[in-house]
Amino acid sequence: MILKTVQVGITQTNCYIVGCEETGDGVVIDPGGHPERILKALGESKLAIRYVLNTHCHFDHMGANADIVAATGATLALHPAELPLLQARGGAALFGVFVKESPPPGLELEAGQVLDVGKLRFQALHTPGHSPGGLTFYLEQEGVAFDGDVLFADGVGRTDLPGGDWETLMRSIREILFALPDDTVLYPGHGPRTTVGREKRYNPWI
Repeated sequence: MILKTVQVGITQTNCYIVGCEETGDGVVIDPGGHPERILKALGESKLAIRYVLNTHCHFDHMGANADIVAATGATLALHPAELPLLQARGGAALFGVFVKESPPPGLELEAGQVLDVGKLRFQALHTPGHSPGGLTFYLEQEGVAFDGDVLFADGVGRTDLPGGDWETLMRSIREILFALPDDTVLYPGHGPRTTVGREKRYNPWI
C-alpha cells in the first residue's frame, strides 16, 4: 500500500493519498484545502486516482473536492446523509471561510459497501456522531482505517456542530471502531495516527 499524508487548510486536516503498489490505482481521502499541495503530491505519487472519498463534508474535509475531481476525473464518493452539508459548502461561511462549490457525488456509499481500488479493498463503515453521514474507510488486509473526525489520538470528534450527537459518536466508537482488531492503525482527520488498542486503553474521553 502506498500512503502519503498532506496537511491542508486552516485546521491542518490530514488529506490522505492511498494507492495500490501493484496497479498504481489510488484514492484521495478528505481533500480539505490547498489543492496545489495535494496535486503536487499526486504528481509525485504517479497514481491514477479513481475516487475522491469524503469521510464527512465539513468544509475542512471537502474544500478542495472541486479542484481534485476536476484534475483527476475521479468519482466523488460519500454517504448520502452528508449531501445537505456538501451543498452548503461544508458550513464554511459560518467560519468566515470561502470554499469552491463541490461537484455532486458520483457514488453514494452505504454501510458495508466495498470499493475495489487495484488490489486494495476499502470498506465503508458508517460512523456518525460528529456528522450524520460520517464514514470510516477500513482496509482489513492492510490493518488500517481512515476515520475522519470520529476518534483521534487521545481525543474524539466534536459534537456541537449541526448534526452532531454525543451518544451517537460514543456508539460509533464503542460498537464499530472498537470492534476492529486492536492492532488496526487509525489515521484520523487531524493529528497523529494511533491504534484501536491504544485508544481503548488510554483515551481519556472513552
